[in-house]
Amino acid sequence: MATPKNYRGRGDLVLLCALLGTLGEIGRGQIHYSVPEESDKGYFVGNISKDLGLESQELAQHGVHIVSRGRMQLFALNPGSGSLVTAGRIDREELCAQSARCLVNINILVEDKGKLWGIEIEITDINDNNPKFQVDNLEVKINEIALPGTRYPLPEAVDPDVGLNSLQSYQLSPNHHFSLDVQTGDDGTISPELVLEHALDREEEAAHRLVLVASDGGEPRRSSTVHIRVTVLDTNDNAPVFAQPIYRVKVPENVPPGTRLLTVSASDPDEGTNGEVAYKFWKISEKQSRLFQLNENTGEISTAKSLDYEECAFYDMGIQAEDVGALLGRTKVLISVEDVNDNRPEVTITSLFSPVLENTLPGTVIAFLNVHDRDSGKNGQVVCYTRDNLPFQLEKSIDNYYRLVIWEYLDREKISMYNITVMASDLGTPPLSTEIHIAVHVADTNDNPPIFPHASYSAYIPENNPRGASIFSVMAHDPDSGNNAQVTYSLTKDTIMATPLSSYVSINSDTGVLYALRSFDYEQIQDLQLLVTASDSGDPPLSSNVSLSLFILDQNDNVPEILYPMLPTDGSTGVELAPRSAEPGYLVTKVVAVDRDSGQNAWLSYHLLKASDPGLFTVGLHTGEVRTARALLDRDALKQSLVVAVQDHGQPPLSATVTLTVAVASSIPEVLADLGSIRTPTSSDDSDLTLYLVVAVSVVSCIFLAFVIVLLALRLWRWHKSSLLQASGVGLAGLPASGFVGMEGVQAFLKTYSHEVTLTSDSRGSHVIFPQPNYADTLISQESCEKKDSLLTSRDFHECRDEGASVQQAPPNTDWRFSQAQRPGTSGSQNGDETGTWPNNQFDTEMLQAMILASASEAADGSSTLGGSAGTMGLSARYGPQFTLQHVPDYRQNVYIPGSNATLTNAAGKRDGKAPAGGNGNKKKSGKKEKK
Repeated sequence: MATPKNYRGRGDLVLLCALLGTLGEIGRGQIHYSVPEESDKGYFVGNISKDLGLESQELAQHGVHIVSRGRMQLFALNPGSGSLVTAGRIDREELCAQSARCLVNINILVEDKGKLWGIEIEITDINDNNPKFQVDNLEVKINEIALPGTRYPLPEAVDPDVGLNSLQSYQLSPNHHFSLDVQTGDDGTISPELVLEHALDREEEAAHRLVLVASDGGEPRRSSTVHIRVTVLDTNDNAPVFAQPIYRVKVPENVPPGTRLLTVSASDPDEGTNGEVAYKFWKISEKQSRLFQLNENTGEISTAKSLDYEECAFYDMGIQAEDVGALLGRTKVLISVEDVNDNRPEVTITSLFSPVLENTLPGTVIAFLNVHDRDSGKNGQVVCYTRDNLPFQLEKSIDNYYRLVIWEYLDREKISMYNITVMASDLGTPPLSTEIHIAVHVADTNDNPPIFPHASYSAYIPENNPRGASIFSVMAHDPDSGNNAQVTYSLTKDTIMATPLSSYVSINSDTGVLYALRSFDYEQIQDLQLLVTASDSGDPPLSSNVSLSLFILDQNDNVPEILYPMLPTDGSTGVELAPRSAEPGYLVTKVVAVDRDSGQNAWLSYHLLKASDPGLFTVGLHTGEVRTARALLDRDALKQSLVVAVQDHGQPPLSATVTLTVAVASSIPEVLADLGSIRTPTSSDDSDLTLYLVVAVSVVSCIFLAFVIVLLALRLWRWHKSSLLQASGVGLAGLPASGFVGMEGVQAFLKTYSHEVTLTSDSRGSHVIFPQPNYADTLISQESCEKKDSLLTSRDFHECRDEGASVQQAPPNTDWRFSQAQRPGTSGSQNGDETGTWPNNQFDTEMLQAMILASASEAADGSSTLGGSAGTMGLSARYGPQFTLQHVPDYRQNVYIPGSNATLTNAAGKRDGKAPAGGNGNKKKSGKKEKK
């Protein structure tokens, strides 16, 4: 066995260089680790968390990960232990070939801090490869005339390992003709040579068999063998000689396969077949043998496959020339591959933070990019930039890393997603470029309140709407997304007429639809003012308000209400008086009615539906005044029955009717003589009403019994009171009030004139008090005139007059008829305008209704109406002294006081003692009676 003499010295030198290189790297601030090749997956390399100053459990929190470039990741992070481990088997020879040191550089990115750390890992070699010969069997031809000491080169073994693990020695099997000599080259490689020790004799032994063993210095030691067959030839004394000891050639990497690179040439001075030369590869790696091909006849070397500068930039191979006499000549071929710009830059997104909140501050890093070009020189220099005008920009980081930062505020409502185009271009000729697209989504923040399309809303709802009906809907738009855009609706708490707003309307919190919780009545509520709030579901929530006005539209749902004449509660019918001397157009009475509706629905018109004598009376279309159409004749009946209808102008129109009974007579006795013929008109529904009453009485019999007992007690009390009055001799001072319905409040006014006529349909229940101004002693005692129900008939009246001889009464004034100036009407004089126009708007109509109601109320209240000043109709007490009839229309014509020759216009004059026209005769007669 032969070994190199400087073996140990070279090993020490390699170790020293490696140590110095490691110390130099540490000095530059990098983190260094070493790991043996062929380690199992998960093999511990180093404690990265300790070297970075972090706890092992904080690696994931800080976003620590490896961002090294390459098709395959050799290392990985163990988040549990915080250590750097191998990601798989590592083959040093595949990574670094036969380099003295095999260094792998990776980068560790700490996303939380935005820092990159460089890690240098040395892959240490282990003895995992055997020295390998190119062939298993070798034939060496030696001329028999070869002199002892002649050297024959033997094939070299190739060991991919380095250092002690690489090829260290050769051994030759024992043989007395040959020996082995090992030569060491300038680069430290060893080459075996076969040395002829003794002359050969072909005739003695034509062939010799030897075994060459190549061994490395690893532990355990590995070796390989090649079998050598030495053939003894006849004489051939000239070996081939190459023209150049070393051939050099440069070739661009993009040459196509089959391209001729160069031609080697060797010459043999021998003649004949001994001068013929054959070319072969004698020293070439397995990888190179697949890339190049040699024509053994011409010596032409050409490419078998495409070359790649990025994989290997330099090739070294040996070529030998052999003649037929086995004489050899050798040369070396060096091929340099030149780089061309054939690789586009590679852009890798090492880290991306998406989505990004729209309120992220400018300068925030959202992505890390790694840019690499496999070419060299200017072909490998890369410039990276963004092409679009977007609120992002690229900033250079360490090495070939870029970071993508925000430089303007984002607004998701304008742009919710950005497609960022990153361009990477090298400086080669022509330049190559690559573009990638980065999709950055903008996350929403609650920065927009809901917005209503309009500042306010108005809705119109007909009254009497069904409960629960949808009346209106509002909608607000929130430009945010997700929960920030989910809008809920609500109504601001408020009260209407001391009632919570929530009892009137409600709103669907999801759709914004408003529902009516009750049926609205225009006569109670004309409009509702609401405040709708729209709130989103963000954190914190944002809201906005909008006002909503709901206007209730009037419907014709109220029947005209007749204020005068009112139907009596005791079943009787009021009687109006008309003198037979009345001229055409004489005002007999007036029908007063109001309608609770408004506008056209409250415009009333009066019609005469039925009359005993159709041509005798007329009714004012708009005033309701009942006047005579012609002069009364003697043949006209005493009792005239009129049916007056009051109708509004709604759609459909509603109406009400009232029945008037007019007594036509020249004197009061004439009226009383025929009172027995006046009866309450029976209704067609009396039979049905009786049936309902019978059923009701049967159900509430107990209540009825209690009512009878109370009624008997009241009758006894009245009887007791009348006995006391009779005993005191007061006469008729305790006369009960008139039984005419609706005129109780006017009795005080009537007593001023001592002229009260109360007529009922029941002739036995009629009371007549003759006109006698202010003389209470002329009244007939109630007790002396009562029969059974305290009602007085015509016959009883004469009897009572005879019995009261001590009380003298003047005969009634025959001229009791009223003049036209004394009849009810505006100022008591003019006839109503039958063609008058109604107010043309709802406000005026409602004011008109208010005046009519106020007039009617004051007419019913004698003290209020008659106590007012002249021309005010009592309104000054209600509305102030400045509110007189000169400011508003005179509606006193709507109040008619039956049985009196007074009107509201001259009430004040009568109160002041001024007698009306036509009353002087009564006063004179009364004076005569006093004298008697």
